[in-house]
Amino acid sequence: MADAMEQVVSDLAGEQEALDRLVAGLDDAGWAVDTPAAGWNVADQISHLAYFDEKAARSVTDPEGFAAEVAALMASDDPWGLEEEIMARGRAMSGTDRLGWWRESRQGLHSAMRGLDPDERVPWYGPPMRAYSSAQARLMETWAHGQDVADALGVEYPAGDRIHHVAELGIKTFSWSFRNRGLPAPEQRVRVVLRGSSGRVWVWNEGCDANITGPLRDFCLVVTQRRHHADTRLVIQGGLARRWMQIAQAYAGPPGPGRPRSGE
Repeated sequence: MADAMEQVVSDLAGEQEALDRLVAGLDDAGWAVDTPAAGWNVADQISHLAYFDEKAARSVTDPEGFAAEVAALMASDDPWGLEEEIMARGRAMSGTDRLGWWRESRQGLHSAMRGLDPDERVPWYGPPMRAYSSAQARLMETWAHGQDVADALGVEYPAGDRIHHVAELGIKTFSWSFRNRGLPAPEQRVRVVLRGSSGRVWVWNEGCDANITGPLRDFCLVVTQRRHHADTRLVIQGGLARRWMQIAQAYAGPPGPGRPRSGE
């Protein structure tokens, strides 16, 4: 069990290092480039990761204090206004200080998570989650926001087999993606078969009628709402599979707007 936790933390660190390499050499103009996420520039993306990596570490090292902080936030008049505060904090920093903030936050997160039982429950902004799932969620956030940064800078972004964690979260949030939009969660599931860049294949929900097959990266882009499903190489068969890909959301929060189809 400890080996599983060590592996997911190692995978998380690998994704963070890949994004770090992308932004480490940016000048002020590079940090200020707008990303596909409306209202967010490159600096905002890294500030978001730094803040929530910091909070994820606190959820482990001081769960009671973290839970009290979240309760106060949710009782405030504008809980989602927190994002503006994070942006303001990050934009007030130099690029060097901002990157230093993120590096310190993620190192603290690694230290806090290593050695945990994967099944240990840790508090978060919604229901408590397994420590293993919390690490997966931080990896998902890192990769998705990293994709925004790469798109903004016009460069290719790596998508190795580590992102199978992102796909797994996409599978786990199937029912939630419907409920989050006020829709009944289907009783049926969708068979998903994905091939990673190494050639490794992952299969979920074997035996279901509806099917999604294709590249691991493309599925991850859709469930993190970084691409419209029509702009990927996913083969989507069945009405349930199509409905899911239209609303899939692997991250917490209100329903996201997704990305328009290319050319729209």
